[in-house]
Amino acid sequence: MSSGQPLPSSFDGNSEFYEESRWQKLRRRIIEEPLIPLGCALTVWALFGASTAIRAGNSHRANTMFRRRIYAQGFTLIAMLAGSVYWSKDRDKRKEFEGMVAERKRQDKHQAWLRELEARDVEEKMFRARLERARERHRQGDFSEEPQERVDQGREGPQGRWRV
Repeated sequence: MSSGQPLPSSFDGNSEFYEESRWQKLRRRIIEEPLIPLGCALTVWALFGASTAIRAGNSHRANTMFRRRIYAQGFTLIAMLAGSVYWSKDRDKRKEFEGMVAERKRQDKHQAWLRELEARDVEEKMFRARLERARERHRQGDFSEEPQERVDQGREGPQGRWRV
């Protein structure tokens, strides 16, 4: 990345990929791997059925629902492993992209910091030059104040900037 430009990505055409909220991410993940939420729902259904069977005193139905819970959890686990294998390349690309975005933000912040330092350095040099001219006039016996000219250099505060 010596040129400073990000590498081309297969996600360039997908504008929703760049900055997604938590709800967008949850929705995307459910769409990508619909079997995992299905397995979780089946597990909850089996547990709910087992708890109602226990309250009703039906031990045969409770045992059946506990077996279904085990099957639902196994199904969920297999769905998670299969989805992990299937989507691993996509996740690697996503992590690489997020790293590039973080690096870009870090570089932008660094560049802004350098610009601020350069602006402060220019102001410091202007101040020192003005101070040196005032000292030189004082040595020569000229005690009048130096005339100041207003300068418009981009951003300007309430008092403006003064040329030295």
